Amino acid sequence: MPTVLIVDDDAALRDGLAETLADLGHRAEQAADGAEALARVAQGGIDAVLLDLRMPGIDGIEVLRRLRARPDAPPVAVLTAVPTASNTIEAMRLGAVDHLAKPIGRDDLAALLARMFPVAAPAATPAAADAEDIVGGSAAMRQVQKAIGMLADSDATVLLTGETGTGKEVVARAIHRHGRRAKRPFVAINCAAIPGELLESQLFGHVRGAFTGAVADRAGSFREADGGTLFLDEIGDMDLGLQAKLLRVLQERVVTPLGGKPVAVDVRILAATHRDLERAVREGKFREDLYWRLGVVPLALPPLRERLADIVPLAEHFLALAAGGDAPKRLSAAAASRLLAHAWPGNVRELRNAMERVAVLARRPVIGADDLDFLHAPADAAPDWLDGDLPTAIARLEAAMIRRALAAAQGNRAEAARRLGIHRQLLYEKLKRYEIE
Repeated sequence: MPTVLIVDDDAALRDGLAETLADLGHRAEQAADGAEALARVAQGGIDAVLLDLRMPGIDGIEVLRRLRARPDAPPVAVLTAVPTASNTIEAMRLGAVDHLAKPIGRDDLAALLARMFPVAAPAATPAAADAEDIVGGSAAMRQVQKAIGMLADSDATVLLTGETGTGKEVVARAIHRHGRRAKRPFVAINCAAIPGELLESQLFGHVRGAFTGAVADRAGSFREADGGTLFLDEIGDMDLGLQAKLLRVLQERVVTPLGGKPVAVDVRILAATHRDLERAVREGKFREDLYWRLGVVPLALPPLRERLADIVPLAEHFLALAAGGDAPKRLSAAAASRLLAHAWPGNVRELRNAMERVAVLARRPVIGADDLDFLHAPADAAPDWLDGDLPTAIARLEAAMIRRALAAAQGNRAEAARRLGIHRQLLYEKLKRYEIE
């Protein structure tokens, strides 16, 4: 039974809140001013604090500041009869879970307590998260991880394909990092972000005076990556004229800076695009000979909606990164179901942005479903799993994942098992357990 400390100089209000807390299954303690509250929290055993702002002696903002400075700080919700923009902003800046206006009704208090004490879904968070980690245990990602291992020591050109945000650059860096060129440079160029007239100079370099504005020599990305790896992102956006020059460099392994002499280079090329290059070739927008030269080894990255088993581990990974070495926030069962219900059009990049957002804005160690309200779930989104105890919530969440995987696989059990990252026999056992037809 969690213990909630009510801090207010109004005895009647404290008694009323204490009675409601008891009805809601919480133990209540009271403090009449800030000094008494700080002393009680220092004794330990306080799981949350309901804090008034206007009190004699130490005011609520200062109490909040001192509480949040504690290494074992309990979640604090601020209650005030006179809410203003300044005290709301300051309270939230200092780490309050919420800032509410008095009087607070039973339903509002129950909702607040649900946010302060959400049910946590079990999740293993890595002790030290690395931004370049390849996270995912789904069957699709295991195939990608195997491919990285097989390609790492090769000099073969690899064409990474997949929707925007699927992690193509992360995979490219992993291929480089695990290969024999790892101690040499990794240079990444986004071909879509640089105007065509500047991209040639960026790639191949120029000598001083080669054109107006060329006030100094420039080595170019090919020579900067000599001995290492050059990653050409969004290669499908490169114009046709520059495609011809790139093809020559790939064939001859020689670059010619603008206004300069040919220079031999030893570079491993990795390219990536979210576009359908075969279609672009048919439409005359991409050179067929360059397509075959780049696609010696094609590697397609699956969208996040086909990696259901990876969504929660990825989310926990990004929360750990956002924590920067501190204890990361965790996902409640309800938050996990909200993540699984989302379509993720922006894929892994969208998921990372979402986790960085809640890591900053969520005012409690366990993230609830309401912290993810900015995600627009589809009409058939899974219901809130906060109802019931933790084993029940986990079972419901697992059943929902299985149903979504079966729907995505159009009833094909083998494909559903692949999407979930589990063996078919295990899927059959779970279908029987949850009575899923």
